[in-house]
Amino acid sequence: MIALLDALIAQTPAADVSGPAQINLVQAIVLGIVQGLTEFLPISSSAHLKVVPIALWGRDPGVAYTAVIQLGSIVAVLWYFWKDLTTITIGAFKAITRSDYDSQEFRIGLGIVLGTVPIVFFGLLIKILIPDFDKSPLRSLASIAIASIVMSLLLAVAEKTGKRKRDYENLDVKDGIIMGLAEAMALIPGVSRSGSTLTAGLFLGLERAAAARFSFLLGIPAITLAGLVELKGAWGAALGIDGIVALIVGTISAFAFSYLSIAWLMRFLQTQNTWVFVWYRLAFGVAILTAIAGGAVKNQ
Repeated sequence: MIALLDALIAQTPAADVSGPAQINLVQAIVLGIVQGLTEFLPISSSAHLKVVPIALWGRDPGVAYTAVIQLGSIVAVLWYFWKDLTTITIGAFKAITRSDYDSQEFRIGLGIVLGTVPIVFFGLLIKILIPDFDKSPLRSLASIAIASIVMSLLLAVAEKTGKRKRDYENLDVKDGIIMGLAEAMALIPGVSRSGSTLTAGLFLGLERAAAARFSFLLGIPAITLAGLVELKGAWGAALGIDGIVALIVGTISAFAFSYLSIAWLMRFLQTQNTWVFVWYRLAFGVAILTAIAGGAVKNQ
């Protein structure tokens, strides 16, 4: 499979999409698939979008490119949860006009708004304090591996101890704030936005499907803002027609596979537990550390 990809890549002209990374159409499709399959599963899209390209092609596409193709994921989650979003928005406005602040729609809407504040605040703080975050040690393979292992252990504890007695109808503003704080942890590559929020939801006593559903809704503002900020920077660069096409192709690929992964995960968590993700993340982290220790890859 890797040999086939390399053969195809060799026949496709490269395009400069983000900084030094040369992204061509085949690579854009592959990265879109990786983004789509990992953005909403609790296994960290940022980790896989660094590890997979390094494993296949020996280079990291960079933060800017991966943030832009996340826009495909946001379109997918908007499409999938459009009914929920319209219900929350309309219900929240009606609740405000009636001063009905105990309304479920108002509580969930306010929870999403307040829950978005931590990741925006800390994201801006990182932009200011670490302008070259793309080259930060936090984006090293070892850091990603350690984050993956730690989060797998936290998810295991949450799965083991979570009461899972509260459904989506019982969500409160407090849930949004706490899960929002957990979401901010995902600014560290390897943590996983969906993984940290799902873990927090289980600790709060939510059912698995309810925690995942709110995690998706909570992620909409954060993913959208990140994608738009980086899109502005990428658009201002001298991409050329090949670079623009590669961005579009990667985004479309991310949209298609994001929608499929959302639909699958929502069905899966209605009847299954999260142990498969615990073991996957643990194995993922250990495999990276083993490869680094053995000299198979550099800790870049």
